Amino acid sequence: MTAEPTTYDLFRAAERSAMHLEMRDAYTPDDPDWNEWKAGGRFKPAERWADWFDLMRETTGRGVEVRRARIVSEPVTDYIRFEYDVTADHNVAAGELVRWLPRHKTAGITVPATDYWVFDERIVVWNHFDGNGSWVGEERADDPELAKLCAAAFDAVWERAIPHQEYRPS
Repeated sequence: MTAEPTTYDLFRAAERSAMHLEMRDAYTPDDPDWNEWKAGGRFKPAERWADWFDLMRETTGRGVEVRRARIVSEPVTDYIRFEYDVTADHNVAAGELVRWLPRHKTAGITVPATDYWVFDERIVVWNHFDGNGSWVGEERADDPELAKLCAAAFDAVWERAIPHQEYRPS
């Protein structure tokens, strides 16, 4: 029996694109990076996220576009301010393109009710969290039609969203 490919494996197999839509205003309350930031510490992505940096360099180095869009409420929560503060040194430095969309500018856009990744418009990986934002797990769907719907929803968000370099959280 062959093990199900991990999300990292899906990045390694991606040929064209990986897109991630995030819609929560708080995640992982026990995350040490978040808790260190709240206490006034400096996030050190190169130390703690070396595997992610390597994976993104490998993925984008093959010409795969990795995009991340975040729908956020304004004024932003402390957690979103943390994400914003670390995005340039973490996500962007790793090769991702990142945009932010204030929730009040989403009228008319239909998106699934949970965060997700879409790989090459073929595979969807749903990210599940509990009410407090703690990671519950993920669920993979090998369904090109569903993946195309999720990609279209992502693209609608991406079109309205503000590039990280231009967005200023309120």
